[in-house]
Amino acid sequence: MKQVVQNYKSGELAVLDVPVPGCKPGGVLVRSAYSLISTGTELMKVSEAGMSMLGKARSRPDQVAKVMQSVATNGVPATYRKVMGKLDSYTPLGYSLCGVVEQVGTGIDDVKVGDLVACAGNEHALHAELNWVPKNLYARVPDGLAPRHAAFGTVGSIALQGVRRGESQLGDVALVIGLGLIGQLVVQLLAASGVRVVGADPDPVRCELAERLGAAACGDPASTAVEATVAELTGGHGVDQVYLAAGGGSNQPVELAARLCRDRGRVVDIGKCRLDLPWNAYYEKELDVRFSRSYGPGRYDPEYELEGRDYPIGYVRWTERRNLACFLDLLARRRVDVEPLVSHIADFDDAVETYQRLKDGDLKAVAVLFRYPEQKEEAGDAEAPAVAVPAVRRGGRASAPARSAKAPVRLAFVGAGNYATSMLLPHLAQRDGVELSTVVTTTALSAANAKRKFGFAGATTDLDAVLGDTSIDAVFVVTRHSSHAELTRRALLAGKAVFVEKPLALTEDELAGVLAAVEESGNDRLQVGFNRRYAPLLQEARKRFGARTGPASLRYLVNAGRLQHGSWYLHQGTEGSRFAGEGGHFIDTASWLLGADPVSVYAVAASGNEDLQVVLRYPDGSTATISYVTTGATGFPKETLDLIADGKVLRLDDFVRASVYGSKKWVSSRLPKARDKGQNAELAAFIKAVRTGGPMPVPLESLVATTAATLAVQSGLVGGAPVTLARAR
Repeated sequence: MKQVVQNYKSGELAVLDVPVPGCKPGGVLVRSAYSLISTGTELMKVSEAGMSMLGKARSRPDQVAKVMQSVATNGVPATYRKVMGKLDSYTPLGYSLCGVVEQVGTGIDDVKVGDLVACAGNEHALHAELNWVPKNLYARVPDGLAPRHAAFGTVGSIALQGVRRGESQLGDVALVIGLGLIGQLVVQLLAASGVRVVGADPDPVRCELAERLGAAACGDPASTAVEATVAELTGGHGVDQVYLAAGGGSNQPVELAARLCRDRGRVVDIGKCRLDLPWNAYYEKELDVRFSRSYGPGRYDPEYELEGRDYPIGYVRWTERRNLACFLDLLARRRVDVEPLVSHIADFDDAVETYQRLKDGDLKAVAVLFRYPEQKEEAGDAEAPAVAVPAVRRGGRASAPARSAKAPVRLAFVGAGNYATSMLLPHLAQRDGVELSTVVTTTALSAANAKRKFGFAGATTDLDAVLGDTSIDAVFVVTRHSSHAELTRRALLAGKAVFVEKPLALTEDELAGVLAAVEESGNDRLQVGFNRRYAPLLQEARKRFGARTGPASLRYLVNAGRLQHGSWYLHQGTEGSRFAGEGGHFIDTASWLLGADPVSVYAVAASGNEDLQVVLRYPDGSTATISYVTTGATGFPKETLDLIADGKVLRLDDFVRASVYGSKKWVSSRLPKARDKGQNAELAAFIKAVRTGGPMPVPLESLVATTAATLAVQSGLVGGAPVTLARAR
């Protein structure tokens, strides 16, 4: 299928061939009929992409702050790779469309194949021939409403939410500053509510259009006409609400709002304009400044948007989905008319030319629609307190398939997110004797990006086809945590060597399922991405520390920090706890340093946050204490480790410096700009094992023990007592 994309680094716009997205549970696959270009938001993004790097930084100071924090945490090289990887990637455009349901995912019963729906979301209602849309981001189109009009659903919801934030009443007078697409819709919604509307915009054509659509009068904000009209309609008191629907860097809109608003009136910001509030003017009138957040309640809440969890109507009357349905109803009943706003309808194949004309000013438009071809393509298939450490049982088949020693190792990637593209693929793409065969994702554009950047031979959303390809030697599973165990199980049964990012499993049942696949297939060719044991600095420090004769005490402080709002790590219902997701890293590192697997786990949680103290006991009496904290200072190193035994101390400072104190002192040279946490060496060991047919780098029994110990942390928190890790026989 085809999709409109942009490279944020170079500014390139393209209509790209990408794989068809899979129809996941909880949503529907929609074939686009019309999608709407937001001449405000999207053109701002297109313009930013054409800026220099300095210009981009100035336009997004929030992102610059995140980059600086990443430098402090991960170092310059890793941050540079991550930032450049994001910039030099294709990003999608679009967030408002109408289309026909082509496939229905499990759990969906409110629409069926063939229904017409309006869709919202800058990750789900894209300028693409097919989109997967979760339940709370689509609404059925009322009978008789034209698809090109229903494509306005998202921007209509934005305008509607802004009007709701203003709390207008019958007989009020309102001022709308900015008569672009959103402003024109706000004018109509207010007029339909019995509010008299004054519009302000420097474009006389837009002023005339707003007057035709219900405004009492409109004019240039720099003239006296707007002020005179407000004085006449309000008896000199000023308007009840001001709706800021303008963009740009001028502070004129907020100054005009203060001048023309009545005492204790409301100012609602819907657009993205400069907001240097003149303090005296706003204070003296005690103006109520409000923000309208996009489509309505639910926006930016992943549990609402992605997991389909609705808000009870008794508590939240107007969610973003209800706003979408309400606006469609207003269109169907002709309370709002969007046809006069349609300046141009372009064929989807002409998308790049259309954007360029808009950017250059050759095409003057309030709203532009893309019209999609009627022919269909094949949609991709749906993807579809004693703890026993499971015993590893292998079937009778040979565990390493025969292969030519001279043939390249052919790899497939399932998933192509940030970690895969910044920490794994850059190393593999440069490695001799490795061929990147196929990348599999459920999101079409991420597969296309990975194919372009790293040289994959193919990109698809069809996992079964990849698992059935006998030429592929190994499969990398780099998806969200909840899918790791099942994807690993399927790949093992298909006879592939598997590299799965941590965690291997989130539950004991998932772990048992993986081991059942090993027993059934005889295929034990499995590696989990516990990379820290391969870090060159830690390996050198361990060598300098030498052998030990007595028990050791290990102390590991992980200054994990708080998660950003919206992080999928917060989805504990589906993705497990944060420690379940990444705690295996630290348990594996401790076990490797101590040369054994733990026999018991004791865990204590701090009250009110995710801070944990995890104590592991080992067969020879050694202990490891992992302090996993989220409330520490961001400027403090992320990982510090001390190993103490036999009168010696090993110290690791965040993978940039290590030291060993004993009869002699050894201190590594400090490498402030590099943190090598072992990914490259880990990948080299895995590729070597696949190529030669030799043993996997880490015994499967150790991977299972680490996973079981990680899972036992949650059991220990619930039970409040140490958990014994009993080896199953």
